[in-house]
Amino acid sequence: MKKKVVIVESPAKAKTINKILGKDFTVKASMGHVKDLPESTLGIDVENGFKPTYRVIKTWSKTVKELKKLSEGASEVYLATDPDREGEAIAYHLKEALGVADGAAYRVAFNEITRKAIEEAFKNPGRIDMDKVNAQQARRVLDRLVGYKLSPLLWSKVTRGLSAGRVQSVAVRLIVDREREIEAFKPGEYWTIGGVFGREGKEGELRADLKEIDGKEAEIRDAAGAESAVAEMKSQRWAVSSVARKEKAEKPGPPFSTSLLQQQASIRLRFSAKKTMFLAQQLYEGIELGDAGSVGLITYMRTDSFRTADEAVNGLRDYIRGAYGQDYLSRSPRVFPSKKGAQAAHEAVRPTDVQRTPESLKPHLTADQFKLYDLIWRRFVASQMSPAIFDTTSIDIRGGRFLFQINGRIMRFPGFTKVWTSSSDKTETELPDVRESENLNLLHADPAQHFTKPPPRFTEATLVKTLEKLGIGRPSTYAPIISTIQDRGYVDLRQRAFEATEIGKVVTDLLVGHFPEIMDAGFTSNMEESLDSIEEARADWVKVLEGFYKIFSKDLEKAASEMRSLKKDPEKSGIKCPQCGAEMVYRYNLNGKFLGCSEFPKCKTAMSIGGDGKPRTVQETGHSCDVCGKPMILRDGKRGRFLGCSGFPECKNTLSVDAEGNPVKPAMLDEKCDKCGSPMVVKRGRRGPFISCSAWPKCKNAKPAGPGLKPAEPEKTGEMCEKCGKPMVIRTGRRGPFAACSGYPQCKTTKALAAADGAENAGGGPATAEEGGN
Repeated sequence: MKKKVVIVESPAKAKTINKILGKDFTVKASMGHVKDLPESTLGIDVENGFKPTYRVIKTWSKTVKELKKLSEGASEVYLATDPDREGEAIAYHLKEALGVADGAAYRVAFNEITRKAIEEAFKNPGRIDMDKVNAQQARRVLDRLVGYKLSPLLWSKVTRGLSAGRVQSVAVRLIVDREREIEAFKPGEYWTIGGVFGREGKEGELRADLKEIDGKEAEIRDAAGAESAVAEMKSQRWAVSSVARKEKAEKPGPPFSTSLLQQQASIRLRFSAKKTMFLAQQLYEGIELGDAGSVGLITYMRTDSFRTADEAVNGLRDYIRGAYGQDYLSRSPRVFPSKKGAQAAHEAVRPTDVQRTPESLKPHLTADQFKLYDLIWRRFVASQMSPAIFDTTSIDIRGGRFLFQINGRIMRFPGFTKVWTSSSDKTETELPDVRESENLNLLHADPAQHFTKPPPRFTEATLVKTLEKLGIGRPSTYAPIISTIQDRGYVDLRQRAFEATEIGKVVTDLLVGHFPEIMDAGFTSNMEESLDSIEEARADWVKVLEGFYKIFSKDLEKAASEMRSLKKDPEKSGIKCPQCGAEMVYRYNLNGKFLGCSEFPKCKTAMSIGGDGKPRTVQETGHSCDVCGKPMILRDGKRGRFLGCSGFPECKNTLSVDAEGNPVKPAMLDEKCDKCGSPMVVKRGRRGPFISCSAWPKCKNAKPAGPGLKPAEPEKTGEMCEKCGKPMVIRTGRRGPFAACSGYPQCKTTKALAAADGAENAGGGPATAEEGGN
């Protein structure tokens, strides 16, 4: 009897589903996308309906052959990829690549990997939804057209290696525009006045803030105005003009959508969007729970919906009633409306079984998995709990034309805050029991000078919130967008806030000047809505592309001739070349702006510059290189200042420096290098601290830093290396997590992780530099 074959994206997902389906099914992983557009050519026939040319990805050719052989001997092939556009496209390409007949190919989709959900999905299998496939295909073609057409233009006008993307460039523009607002901001002076009032014949003081002058909001612009107000206050008679006591109920928020999960994980856990989605993928696909085997712990993590299945709501309400009591349960099931255009078939991100408390799972989870599961579990539980009840008091104190106010708040019933601390929680302040018309004495008034502040830079949390609000991207693309704009060097993340780099500003200005519609947030949002319309069978994907390309190709043709070339017409500096005497000009590379000789390539003199555009002088430090003995000098790199040997390039020794430019030597550990026996040291890279061999660069052994800055044991993927048979483990590189042989460096086998960060092109088809990703 022929077996039934099930194909999913990842080994972890395959393992969890295989345990549920049993021996009648063979479950295998495709490792994500198996077909994609070619890397070296456009791969789109613009003249013939934008027909794309898909090819089997070379990396996965062996996997495809194995799956094809398996499918040929199967009675039925079930394509159980993720329940979104990307998953639908993977299913379609698998069917095509494996040559599965229409009658034998079934599509199964589920929002959670639990026995009930899987069994229900396999009882009611469907067929591939070509509207979803076409929506994904339209996105892929759009991104390829923009990336492949714009990136070469930037190479010719600015510098080689730059990229642009339909969505990423708009995201960079948001950060650049904010940077310009900050640069143009001029702080304004203002003053506040705090008053301390005594009660006649009673103990205790009241501390209040000035709110109104002459019935209008208090506005004091300078010290003279503050001094004059304080002098006038001293002669006034003061009394309580009103006392307002109210009961305030604060309700919990909805369970998580993708964007809310990323925002809260950033704020509360300091996780990047990419890290959050990577961990969520693991929790969704399955975690080993001892005798229970591999279990999916959360629902599908790419969603813009707040909907929760009735069965899950009922189970949650039973849990709250039993664990916290009837008083902590909302009076009726709480329903949270999703935003317009949300995917109604999806649920919010929630635990698959609320009875699996974070503490009960702690022995089976890594520290980061536990933190994220705890966040998801608490948010879900809170969503059906009763409101928190507060007693609020507001006291107004009036004297002449001045009104002071003091506010207090006391929690009377914790409600949902028993499990979820609201970010808006305020310090509780109990006010004395005063009565209206009670006379008070102004003991003293304290003026304080302040200055208005510029708008804050975007953090990961606020950028995700803004992208969602403007309709730029979708749940699957927020994390890849944020990763891409950093990888391209257009923005830097400093102190958890994004700063636009010089090259980011230059590229944005050129694109905004010549592609105003493509770079407009509203236009990008409309394109996302058009993709939604394709998925809902309300629009034809070819016509959508035709409308876009008509505008884009016209702008592209004009830009080719009209866009200023910073290579051929660079900005002059007025500085003479120290080598040949010619004028130095401003040029750009992937690290930003620098001074280069105008006679290049005859003269290759180049200098780094400071914020004033002038050459940085070489600063000798008095420190000697501990490798060759030559003087160490202060240099500037992509990640800031560092000490470099003056013997470069013969000696490449470098050291980190503190704020004063003094060397910071790596901290020695008791650990010995398992490759050469030298001591291991703690170093810092762009992604934080890591453990490295002190014999670098002779020995390049390095490991991630775990708790207590000890070498972290890499997490195993559950696969064995095809070359040497050792376990494959998860490592993190410049472009994110990937699978690597634990036998490195003797065995250098690596693989992409299937759909680890939710990229539109995840799992084996990374966007090329020319495309610029999403």
